[in-house]
Amino acid sequence: MAAKVKPLGDRVLVKPEEEEEQIKGGIIIPDTAKEKPQRGKVVAVGDGKVDDSGNKITPSVKSGDVILYGKYSGTEVQLDDTEHLIMSEGDILAIIEG
Repeated sequence: MAAKVKPLGDRVLVKPEEEEEQIKGGIIIPDTAKEKPQRGKVVAVGDGKVDDSGNKITPSVKSGDVILYGKYSGTEVQLDDTEHLIMSEGDILAIIEG
C-alpha cells in the first residue's frame, strides 16, 4: 500500500531505518527508551511546492534516496503494519550518497 500513497505538494513519504540494537555492559535498552531514528529511505515524493509567482519548485529528493531528517520531524502513519513518516521536504537535512 505504501507505493500507492502519493504525498501532496512538497511532502515526502519516508520509511525510517531501524537502528541496530546495541547492548552495552549487558544492559538491554527497552523500546520505549530508544531514540527515534533520524535516517530513512524515501518511498514517495510529491509534485513540488508552488512559489508566490506560480512556478513549481521541483523536489530535491527522489524515491529510493536515503536521507537524514530532524529528530521530531514528520507525522507518523501506519501503512501495511509498517511505520512511515510524512514530512515536508524542508525537514530533510541531507541526502546520504553511496
